Amino acid sequence: MSAAKPQTLTIRFFYNFRIDKKCELVVKKSSFQQLRILTPEKLALARLILEDVRAGLPVLEAVRRHPEAAGHVNKSTLVAAYTQLVERGEWPADEALLSAIRLKPVRTLSGVTTVTVLTKPYPCPGQCIFCPDDIRMPKSYLPDEPGAMRALEHGFDPYTQVRSRLESLTSVGHPTDKVELLILGGTFSSYRRDYQAWFVQRCFEAMNPNPSPLAAGVVAEPGVIDEVGLNQIHLINESAPHRNVGLSVETRPDEVSPAELAWFRSLGVTKVQMGVQSLDDHILELNQRGHTVAEAQRATALLRAAGFKIVLHWMPNLLGATPASDRADFPRLWEGLCPDEIKIYPTQLLEAAPLYEYWQRGEYHPYTTEDLITLIADVKTSIPRYCRVNRVIRDIPSPHVVAGNRRSSLRQDVHAEMARRGTHCDCIRCREVGAGKVDPALLRLDDLIYHPDGAEEHFLSFVTPDDKITGFLRLSLPGPQSPATGLTDLAGAAIIREIHVYGQSLAVGVEQSGAAQHAGLGTRLLVEADRIAREKGYRRMAVIAAVGTRQYYLERGFERGELYLVKII
Repeated sequence: MSAAKPQTLTIRFFYNFRIDKKCELVVKKSSFQQLRILTPEKLALARLILEDVRAGLPVLEAVRRHPEAAGHVNKSTLVAAYTQLVERGEWPADEALLSAIRLKPVRTLSGVTTVTVLTKPYPCPGQCIFCPDDIRMPKSYLPDEPGAMRALEHGFDPYTQVRSRLESLTSVGHPTDKVELLILGGTFSSYRRDYQAWFVQRCFEAMNPNPSPLAAGVVAEPGVIDEVGLNQIHLINESAPHRNVGLSVETRPDEVSPAELAWFRSLGVTKVQMGVQSLDDHILELNQRGHTVAEAQRATALLRAAGFKIVLHWMPNLLGATPASDRADFPRLWEGLCPDEIKIYPTQLLEAAPLYEYWQRGEYHPYTTEDLITLIADVKTSIPRYCRVNRVIRDIPSPHVVAGNRRSSLRQDVHAEMARRGTHCDCIRCREVGAGKVDPALLRLDDLIYHPDGAEEHFLSFVTPDDKITGFLRLSLPGPQSPATGLTDLAGAAIIREIHVYGQSLAVGVEQSGAAQHAGLGTRLLVEADRIAREKGYRRMAVIAAVGTRQYYLERGFERGELYLVKII
C-alpha cells in the first residue's frame, strides 16, 4: 500500500495542475487578444508615433508622447500601422523604420527566423531517470515550458503550430521568409515513419502558399505521403513565401544509422540534435541513459560523414557526478566529437522524474546556483571558436524545480562572473556581429582547421577587426577512417555542412546598408571552400542544402543529386 501512495499523489498533482494550467492558458490568451485588438483610435495614435520616429525621435520617447487611455501603444500595433501604410502605398517601405519598431529584434539577429514545433506524446525508447514524464507531453517536456505550451494549445498539430508562429512573428515586425524549423519532442526516430513524414509535410504545407486540404490528424502509410508527395511540396517551398533554410530533429546515439540518415535527408533534415549528456560510461549507466560513450562517438562521426550539422547536449550534475568530475568530463567533447553547437542542460530536480526518489533517499544532491555559475564559467573559456553555445539552462519554469538552481538567467549570471574574473568565451554566439554595421573591406578570412573523428574540418569565417564573426562555412574533408554512409552523392566528395551569414534577418530581395547578409560573404566562402578542397585532392563538392536554399546553390554551379546538391570542382 505504501508503494502505491506516491504514484497516487503524483497523479493527483498533475490532474490539478492540468485544470489550473488550462485556466491560466485561457486567461493569458484572452488578455493577449484584447491587447492585440486594433481600433481606429489605436491606429491613428500609432501613425502619429511613427511620424515622430521617422522624424528622428527615439521610439520610446515617441510612444510616451502619445499615450492612450489604457497605457501606451505597443510595438505590434506600430508594426500593424506601418504595414497598412506601406500596403496602401501611402508610405514607402523603410527597413530602418521597421527595425526600430520591431519587437525583440534579437530573435532574428542570427540571420534566420526560428520556428519551433513539438511532436505529439509518444513512448520514448529511453528510461533516463532525470526526464520528467507527463502523459500529456512528449517525454522530457512539461506543459508550461514556452514552446511546449504553444504546442499543447494547438493539440500538437504541425500545420497550426507553424502557421500561428509565423503570424505571430510577422505581427511584431520579423521577416519570416527564411525559416529554420526546429522539430522537438524527444527522439524523433522513435516515432513511426508515416507520422514523421506526415508531420514534416504539414510543416512545409504551412510554409507554402495554397496548402492542400489534407486534414490535421490524417496519417498516410509508412514512407508514403499524400498525392502531392513530399518531393513536390519541397519543390514548391524552394520559392515559397516562407522558405525553409534549416530543418532540425532530435534523436539518440543508439538510433543513428546510415539508413536513418538517408531517411532524414529525404525529409529535408539538415541538423541533428543528440543527447550525449556525459562522456563517462559509469555516469551514463547510473542515469539509465541506455547507450555508451562509444555509441555517441560512432553516431557523431556518422552524422559528420553524412554532412549534418551536429548539436550535442551535455548535462552537468547527473546522478553520480560532482563539480570536479564535470570539469574533467567537459573537455572530452572536443576529443573526437567536436560538435558544431552545444546545449548545456544542468540537471534539474523535478518531482515528475524518477531522480526525485533518489533525492528523497539522500542519494542525489543538486548543485546550488553558485556551484553551477562557477562550473560553467570555468568550462566556457575552453569552448573552441568553431562551436556555438545555444543554451546554458533549460526553460523549465521554476515552480517545477524541487531543489537546486531555479534561476533561468544562468547565462547572464555566468557572463557576469566571467567579466568579474576578466575571462571570456570565444564561442560563436559570444562573437556574432548582431546588428552592427559591416564594412566588407575590413573583414579578415580565417581558416580554423581541426580534426574530429574521421575527418579534417575547416571552419572558414569572416571576422571584423574587433573579432566579431559575420559569416562562416563548415567544410568537411572525409578521411580514410570516415564511416561509410552508403550515400552515393557523397562518394569521394568534400562536404559543405553549413553556410551562415549573420546580421538581422532580411526579407529576400531586401538590402540594408552595412548588413552582413547582403555583402556577398556566402559566395566568397564558397569560392574559398572550392579552393581548399581542390588543393586537398577532391574533385567533387557536395552540400547538405536545406530545401529553401537549393536555388542559392543551383545558381552557383551545383546540380541536383539524389539527396544532396553536388558539383565538379
